[in-house]
Amino acid sequence: MTDPVPTRQECATVVLGGPTTVIDLGGLRVVADPTFDDAGPHGYLTKTAGLAATEEEVGPVDLVLVSHDLHPDNLDDRGRAFALSAPLILTGPATAARLGPPSVGLAPWSGHALPRPDGGGELAVMAVPAVHGPEDGERDSDGNVNCEVTGFVLSGHGLPTVYVSGDNASIRTVAEIARRVPEIDVAVLNAGAARVAAKFDGRPLSLDSRRAAAAAAVLGVKVVVPAHYDGWTHFSEGRAELELAFYEAGLSSSLRVAEHGAWVSLRA
Repeated sequence: MTDPVPTRQECATVVLGGPTTVIDLGGLRVVADPTFDDAGPHGYLTKTAGLAATEEEVGPVDLVLVSHDLHPDNLDDRGRAFALSAPLILTGPATAARLGPPSVGLAPWSGHALPRPDGGGELAVMAVPAVHGPEDGERDSDGNVNCEVTGFVLSGHGLPTVYVSGDNASIRTVAEIARRVPEIDVAVLNAGAARVAAKFDGRPLSLDSRRAAAAAAVLGVKVVVPAHYDGWTHFSEGRAELELAFYEAGLSSSLRVAEHGAWVSLRA
């Protein structure tokens, strides 16, 4: 790592591997989708690489964002323990009910605010929808494809507005987020075109590289930080496909792909 994870940054993010991302914003440390287990099988999924930092190396956090808890590539055993040791977890309502305290369940378009240690007021966190598979995928009684998944938008005075996608595969959903939140500066996109043969005829459960570029264009963001594109065997596209897709779309200047454990500024 170019800078130890415990060193808090003014306004930056670091992808540790898989979907696990640390975001330092407004004096707060936020971790999205912690997955700290070692490489190995996790039921029908297989993890091929650990993270660039351990729980201890990440250090104390103020908030954990859990997009969903039912798939181990987004919340594994050590990740669950890490999340439950944090002072606050924000997630969807069904996920919060399963996880228990300190989880707060947010329905799409609802929010939660945290006081900022930097004196800038509050960090606002809005839950936004996500579709974990194809638009025509079978939906449960709550209207979810695959399972409940929640994305998030982080914002505050003097801070860039950051969209954290969770496992969303829907450009229609991205367009609705862009319509409701018209000034998003940064997108942390779960990409990788995750595929499981038994689900939806093997079609992507997360953004493929072309749709990640399309999402960036729809949002009009200045900075895109991709996550969730390596470290598991069911991720079918990686860094090379992402870089090619953004190049072909003319959006290479917005793409920030760094080695896992390397900090990336959230300011354009």
